[in-house]
Amino acid sequence: MGAKRSLAREGEHWRRRRESFSQAGGTSPLALAMKSVMSSTFRSCLRVSRRLAPQQRRPQGGMDYRVPGAVSNGETVPAHPSMEKEKEEDQTLERGQWNNKLEYVLSVAGEIIGLGNVWRFPYLCYKNGGGAFFIPYLIFLFTCGIPVFFLETALGQYTSQGGVTAWRRICPLFEGIGYASQVIVVLLNFYYIIVLAWALFYLFSSFTIDLPWGSCDHEWNTGNCVELQKANSTLNVTSENATSPVIEFWERRVLKISDGIQHLGSLRWELALCLLLAWIICYFCIWKGVKSTGKVVYFTATFPYLMLVVLLIRGVSLPGASQGILFYLYPDLSRLGDPQVWMDAGTQIFFSYAICLGCLTALGSYNKYHNNCYRDCVALCFLNSGTSFVAGFAIFSILGFMAGEQGVPIAEVAESVCLRGEPCHSSCGHVPHHLPQEEPPGDPHPAGLRPLLSGRGGMYVFQLFDYYAASGMCLLFVAIFETLCIAWVYGAERFYDNIEDMIGYRPWPIIKYCWLFITPAVCMATFLFSLIKYTPLTYNKKYVYPWWGDTLGWLLALSSMVCIPLWIVYKLSTIKGSLREVRLVLWDQGMGCASVLKSSLAGGSFVCCRLISREPRINRLNESISVTDCWFY
Repeated sequence: MGAKRSLAREGEHWRRRRESFSQAGGTSPLALAMKSVMSSTFRSCLRVSRRLAPQQRRPQGGMDYRVPGAVSNGETVPAHPSMEKEKEEDQTLERGQWNNKLEYVLSVAGEIIGLGNVWRFPYLCYKNGGGAFFIPYLIFLFTCGIPVFFLETALGQYTSQGGVTAWRRICPLFEGIGYASQVIVVLLNFYYIIVLAWALFYLFSSFTIDLPWGSCDHEWNTGNCVELQKANSTLNVTSENATSPVIEFWERRVLKISDGIQHLGSLRWELALCLLLAWIICYFCIWKGVKSTGKVVYFTATFPYLMLVVLLIRGVSLPGASQGILFYLYPDLSRLGDPQVWMDAGTQIFFSYAICLGCLTALGSYNKYHNNCYRDCVALCFLNSGTSFVAGFAIFSILGFMAGEQGVPIAEVAESVCLRGEPCHSSCGHVPHHLPQEEPPGDPHPAGLRPLLSGRGGMYVFQLFDYYAASGMCLLFVAIFETLCIAWVYGAERFYDNIEDMIGYRPWPIIKYCWLFITPAVCMATFLFSLIKYTPLTYNKKYVYPWWGDTLGWLLALSSMVCIPLWIVYKLSTIKGSLREVRLVLWDQGMGCASVLKSSLAGGSFVCCRLISREPRINRLNESISVTDCWFY
């Protein structure tokens, strides 16, 4: 029923278009505008093949209006050589698919579940009122997280395109959304993989009898180092100057951190080799595209859950774990009046769900057309948030034990040891598990930035990228335009028809209203609040970045956000005609006219358009569309 309804609406649309064009005349500026666009814009479109109805193959007047390549009374009208070449290219560029549903589910789970669940979510709960933080978190989950997650996945499955070309098919005017997402992904890959390098460094350092972060008897330790077992003994160290061997191993052994970003220092060869190994692992995980990635995720997406279960069992069995769990769950409702709590909840949703990065669209594009992406998205969203909730028990049970060992409040331990900004690799038993799930080919990024991240000042560069380049501000900006494009430009009702054609029923209506009103409003309010409450970047609450460092950060943030308005200006400036004519041309470049045939005849030229769909029975219907579905000029 959904397919018939969609086809009926599109057929009525084309009927009105033909009538309005015939009334305007064949020399309409719209035709001239379309003629100027066809030769360049539609070369990569799918080749249309039409079989004309017998009564319309040779109209009165003797002019042959048969489409080249069509069959007429057993005779094939010769096609242009370029069209045959495009047919061969389309056959060779056919997009692959997942071997089974489990590969897709594990791939998305491996993409969205990572350090944000195990590390950042427990810290935000501690920071923003414990159990009270769940209230704004769940509100953002149902109003922003699930709707945008479903939007991007369904878009990829319906168009069978990646993060850029999917938006080109839906609305060419907003193709800049795809480019903005790709800029964020490139900047994210620049710096996020250094986390894997740190994890590998910790992994290799752990192959010893005595862990190097377990004592203060190493060359990198200072006189202020205090071991947990000796915290209550008589030591000539004041509490303000005392540091743990965990922190000193991180800052003085792993990073050998310099005094500031202006002192990048020499290259750390140990970290550089770990970084190289991380890139090699990522490359071989994706070098054969969906075929290799679908196999790798069986390990990368399941092994972290095994380790999380082990960590949880070990944590809750430690003395003092119950105090840590109570600290984690106890709600401080007074914190809900702080706008920063709501800001943190919104940014956590966008970070942990990999929204606005183009990854969900790319992964969804490998699905079969009738895959129930709605059910998959809801299940994956609850899996993501459930993992964050369970990880909080594991982390805070260990923090409760550490607080009891040191004889200090849990809040002090959480702030100073594991959740302040230093990684939890040593104290919380972290094992690297989050491998990038980008589209092949392997490593498309230049290597110029990696020595900066592997140097003594690399941590300052890392935080600069983390605070600006892939910040919540950039993701919110992209999310606003994504929902506006689908809900108001392409049409929420029309997109629901497409989804119904894929999965056989219409999703819960509240998601459509979220696309139309709630999601863009919430994202806009959060975006404006982040601008108003902006504070310059600091490291460890002590080091303040210089002015040129903040300027560089803002340039990184704007590098992605400007893609959307710049593309709109470029697109409007390159198509001639009135605003209404430009709108029709842009619509025809999208899903409304995804396949185009331009041919010269004895009596002039014509352009034929057909509806595009991955459903074979709809494409078979396109073969019967007659020459009356063409524009003549």
